[in-house]
Amino acid sequence: MPQQDDATNTFRDRLYTIDENGKRLWVYAKKPKGSLTTARNVVGLLLTCFFLVAPFIKIHGQQFLLFNFLSRQFVVFGVQFWPQDFHLFFIGMIALIVSILLFTATYGRLWCGWACPQTVFTELIFRKIEYWIDGDIHKQKQLAAQPMNAGKLLRKIIKHGIFYTVSFIISNYFLMYIIGSDAWTQLVTDDPSHHIAGLSIMVIFSFVFYFIFSWFREQVCTIVCPYGRLQGVLLDDATVVISYDYIRGEERAPLRKNEERKTSGKGDCIDCHQCVLVCPTGIDIRNGTQLECINCACCIDACNDIMKRNDFPPGLIRYASEKMIADRKPWRFSIRSGAYTFVLCALLVAFGFFLVTRNPVEATVMRSPGMLYQDQGNGKISNLYDIKIVNKTNIDLPIEIRLLSQKGEVKIIGNDPVIKKQTVGEAVFFIFLDHSQITGSNMEMDIGVFSGGKKLDQTRATFVGPEK
Repeated sequence: MPQQDDATNTFRDRLYTIDENGKRLWVYAKKPKGSLTTARNVVGLLLTCFFLVAPFIKIHGQQFLLFNFLSRQFVVFGVQFWPQDFHLFFIGMIALIVSILLFTATYGRLWCGWACPQTVFTELIFRKIEYWIDGDIHKQKQLAAQPMNAGKLLRKIIKHGIFYTVSFIISNYFLMYIIGSDAWTQLVTDDPSHHIAGLSIMVIFSFVFYFIFSWFREQVCTIVCPYGRLQGVLLDDATVVISYDYIRGEERAPLRKNEERKTSGKGDCIDCHQCVLVCPTGIDIRNGTQLECINCACCIDACNDIMKRNDFPPGLIRYASEKMIADRKPWRFSIRSGAYTFVLCALLVAFGFFLVTRNPVEATVMRSPGMLYQDQGNGKISNLYDIKIVNKTNIDLPIEIRLLSQKGEVKIIGNDPVIKKQTVGEAVFFIFLDHSQITGSNMEMDIGVFSGGKKLDQTRATFVGPEK
């Protein structure tokens, strides 16, 4: 990178959106246009459609995606995960973390610029509403500078009214991913007096989203989001990020008619500042990779447009690594990225194996608390047990309990249990053993859970008997 003087190097000391007194500097971003912006809008539109449709997609009666932390109910792609599947959750989280490391080390913050909900909602919805009501960058600045009057007040009321309405819709959809679309439907259609707490939470979350998308915006990426802070330790000179080709671009100078820039020592950068004007975080990408950059590619489109107008080749600002620019060599897959890929693939294989082989039914048997053995006469001893059965399948299962390791009798109190699909069922039962079967005061035994003659699960329990 070319050396910057002290005046232009202040970006390393503070954020672009905060002045020396700590006051917020509002970013007025020029409306971007170009092939990458169009592609990013298409990706954002597809992701938004998925976000709006997914809560209503059901597979075997299960919501496609559900993250109910309150009830510890998690459904991913229609497959429900229970607390008993914690090992799967653990492996999945490690795989997610490694994938973040892999993609960041290789492709920088591609997620931030193209798929992060914060970016998608802000740029695809709220920023476009702002352009529609307030106009492009110059009109926005003029509107902000003029004193309050009826026209300006009306614009603000309309804009922020729409902002809150959209925020309210987004918060409701996020709520569907937490409590489920069915519970949400009941919440909004039932008597409001029965759901004061739920409706209050909904309104509060709506104001939180409204605050983020109408005012906080890029500050989320630089101040709140830990992923943005991590990029400093994840990126290296082989990471592909949005980069300014300083070898080709320097020295910067305005374009003069009929001049020969190369012979005069000038680079292709005509110092038009279009890359700065379109940046949604307000940075100058020519200073190099910075904390605020989310790799949204707006500056690439703006620069390519200027290059095209002036008959310069495109790509002065492009997706590239520092090594690619300095060495003028094409991108290559690094050893570190290869190691991340190997670990990620191994974790995904392990996750897939445990997911495919996980038991669809899990049973836990414990002796009823406070109960000793009972002498039933006729040489028989009994113990009382509680059983909990998790039915992870999508069908109701009639359950039969059998003793596998000893010859004895199992007697369920009440009717044989039928465990509803995707629920936890309970039952209480006795195990009767002859004195001759008892080998100690605490004897381990194997208990099987069957349905339709098929063994679904096997567990162990302790049988307490008289001292020998």
